[in-house]
Amino acid sequence: MPPATLGIGDIVLRLAVATLSGCLIGLNRDLHHKGAGMRTFGLVSLATAGITIATLLAVETQGDNIGRVVQGVLTGVGFLGAGVIMHRADSARVTGLTTAAAVWLAAAIAIASGLGELLLVAVLVAFALALLTLGLPVERLAERIFGTPAGAEHDPDEDGGQ
Repeated sequence: MPPATLGIGDIVLRLAVATLSGCLIGLNRDLHHKGAGMRTFGLVSLATAGITIATLLAVETQGDNIGRVVQGVLTGVGFLGAGVIMHRADSARVTGLTTAAAVWLAAAIAIASGLGELLLVAVLVAFALALLTLGLPVERLAERIFGTPAGAEHDPDEDGGQ
């Protein structure tokens, strides 16, 4: 489908598929007590889909050089997000991953805003808030249903409860 013909239904479907896919992979990682879980993978997937859609929409009206600008911004913001990830010296835990993913998502939202894709921005924000609000309860429910690996300890607030 040509970029100019992307409607709200196409945008929502693409963002939903990306978010759900990331969440499913992240849920597996969460159940195995890895550093990044459902919310982190969901946010990264949502941000990536949002950036991709924004670039598709912008290339049609602004030319293909916009992709280079987007790439440069996201690389820089990725380093900023890395700055909030901390390894706790008193344990094997890593904190700040969801916050780092949220920082990267904020950059995606800002890019889409700057490109004038306000409908895309609204959908990105709605999905992100739903994921951040409902993600932790879903992770906890999955742990109750599926259990945890033997000998594994999990702190559901490894990212400060966010």
